[in-house]
Amino acid sequence: MQKKTSCVLVLGLLACGQLVAQEKNEDKDKNIGTEVVDVVKQYNPTIGDANKINIQPRLDDSITTVKRNVNYTIFSVPVASTFTPAKGKATGLKKAPKEELYNTFASVGLGNYSAALVDFYTSIALNREENLDLSLNHNSSQGGIDEVVLDDRYFDTSLEGGYRMQDRYMSWGVNGGFRHQIYNWYGIPQELYSESQIDGIDERQAYYTAELGGNIDFKDSFFKGAEAKFRRFWDGFSSGENRLILQPSFELPISTEYIDLGVKLDFLQGNFKSNYAATDDLKYSNLTTTISPGLVILEEDLKIDLGANIVYRFDIEGSDHDFFIYPNVKASYNLVEEFVIPYAGVTGELTQNNYHDFVQGNTFVSPTLNMVPSDEQYNAFVGVKGKFMQGVGYNLKGSYSAINNNPLYRSNAVNYLSNEEGYSYGNSFGVVYDDMKILSVMGEVNVDINRNFNLGLNAEFLDYNTDEAAEAWNLPTIKGSVFMDYQIGEKWLAGANLFYVGERKDLIDTPMLLDPTVVSIDGYFDINARLAYQVSKPLSAFIRANNIAGNEYDRWVNYPVQGLQIMAGASYKFDL
Repeated sequence: MQKKTSCVLVLGLLACGQLVAQEKNEDKDKNIGTEVVDVVKQYNPTIGDANKINIQPRLDDSITTVKRNVNYTIFSVPVASTFTPAKGKATGLKKAPKEELYNTFASVGLGNYSAALVDFYTSIALNREENLDLSLNHNSSQGGIDEVVLDDRYFDTSLEGGYRMQDRYMSWGVNGGFRHQIYNWYGIPQELYSESQIDGIDERQAYYTAELGGNIDFKDSFFKGAEAKFRRFWDGFSSGENRLILQPSFELPISTEYIDLGVKLDFLQGNFKSNYAATDDLKYSNLTTTISPGLVILEEDLKIDLGANIVYRFDIEGSDHDFFIYPNVKASYNLVEEFVIPYAGVTGELTQNNYHDFVQGNTFVSPTLNMVPSDEQYNAFVGVKGKFMQGVGYNLKGSYSAINNNPLYRSNAVNYLSNEEGYSYGNSFGVVYDDMKILSVMGEVNVDINRNFNLGLNAEFLDYNTDEAAEAWNLPTIKGSVFMDYQIGEKWLAGANLFYVGERKDLIDTPMLLDPTVVSIDGYFDINARLAYQVSKPLSAFIRANNIAGNEYDRWVNYPVQGLQIMAGASYKFDL
């Protein structure tokens, strides 16, 4: 009852107040009046920075604040199982059958011109570190070249052996060999001699070579190793020559560079029974010492070899000495990884000319040669090598060299004063020396797409500038070759070689003229092919054809070669 009375009282007071306010407003509307308002500054509102107050909410929920322990129980029921897992089997990679290797190889062949070929090689492992090597090679023919009136047979047999040992720190070995060669000076100018004179010529020459050498190499040492070789060479005309070569080498690494030092001692001594005029004997004896220091700089794609060859030559026979300094600078840059590698350099050396090397270059020289070393003052070259694509490599090179006393083979004149020896009928060659400058441009391409096919070709163009000689005797201006090997399946192997030698010039003596005459020797192609069939793993048969075109071209003046040559044979591999 009291609450109801209070509510009525409040409502009544509010009503009275509203009536009074309405009356006051009505009085004011009767006289509003005027009023002046001055605006002092235009209103420019700004927005203040608001700061959020991070308040972590307070949780008073007892459910979230109190952790309760939960206990889990498992109702386990045993189940009987009859499953038995099968054993797993690893899948292995399918391996190619391992090639069966043999330590011995033997080959025998026979052909026309009564030709015979024998090759034998064996390498026996004495234990894990020691090996014994032995080889025998024989190549001969009984001759039979058309229109040749003298004996044109030849014989070449060599026997070599060696011992090798290698361990963790070093390797060393010794080797030796003996070689016997027989050739005949059959290239006489036939129009100059009667039949009786020809019958009286003893054209046979025999060469003998005995060698003994050794080498030693160290791992992780500044002394890299050394090589030594002694060779005795003599012939059937009481000519003889001894040569001893010692070559130690050193290397000192310095960061990415290293310093190398090569030393070479070369002793040569020999004699001939007489000179070509049969007036005096010929003797020679030289000791050459060469020191070759160098600094090798290796960068990521750049290699620079800065060195020199310092040579001291002592002519023991002539009691004379000379001193030479040659450049030995080489550089290469891997411009495009494996595809374009430019290179350049300048080198020089003193070459010890000797009877043995002259015979290997031309087996028809006379045993009356004058020995003079060749001074190659410089050989400047520039080139680029690399790959056209994977499996196809190339090399292009140009060079220019200056050589003093460069040796040249030249025909010996007919010795009318003394025709007692088989080489004095204008059928042998001497060696003359001349100062020369040689320009060479060479290119080669090798194709090795896979293990079954290999192809290569090269060509070289040369230009000679002689000082005294009218021509660069017996040197061609063009040389080239092509070779190919092709594996046909698992049984057949085919191969071919093609050689080209351009025109050469020589100087010969004729009785019709007072002066010798320059003659041209035609260039020639020599095409060779071979085919082999593997009868079984150790046994194979082969057939070879040389000079397929059948051209009896002249290799030297008045020296035609054999025509088409066919040889067949077999080879056998086994363990000894």
